[in-house]
Amino acid sequence: MRYLESRKNLTGSACGIVGIALSFTGAAGSLWPLIVVALYAAGALIAPPERPPVPPFPNAEEQLDSLRADFATLRTYLAEVELPSAAAERLTELDTLVEALLEPGWVSDPEHLHVLARAVRQDIPEAVDTFVRTRWWSRVTPGAEPPERHLERQLAALHEEAGLIAAALQDAEAIRQEAHTRYLEERGKS
Repeated sequence: MRYLESRKNLTGSACGIVGIALSFTGAAGSLWPLIVVALYAAGALIAPPERPPVPPFPNAEEQLDSLRADFATLRTYLAEVELPSAAAERLTELDTLVEALLEPGWVSDPEHLHVLARAVRQDIPEAVDTFVRTRWWSRVTPGAEPPERHLERQLAALHEEAGLIAAALQDAEAIRQEAHTRYLEERGKS
């Protein structure tokens, strides 16, 4: 059934119809069946191949749903981890910002989704897990920077990255609001 609807069959059939038309005009003579078959075969050979269908990738809303589920899993993990107070405060700030960004209707840009997904699925868990796995003696090694500072710096960098997304969304909303105001004012003057 797929071949009947294929480009090759349709092109071959169109060329075969040209062959039948030639036989009715008498140009094909007694070899008309051979000419019809030859034109059908030629049409089927020159027809472009079928294109495979585009894979059904998840849209932004489906990606956000999956990311929200992963964020809930991350929160469960983070609730079980003991962190120093400064790092815990940074993590709470980051958690609040990411939670706000994952609310429906805000993030739809694929780049922003990628940054958030990387933060939730990779960066935050890795930063916290690296801190948790740090041996106690590395915390008291003279001259070494404490792992708490590394964790705080990592969480600050992630907060800054998420803050850039929030700022971009805020700018987009301001532009949208300004454009709508201009539209309404111009509509009122017309």
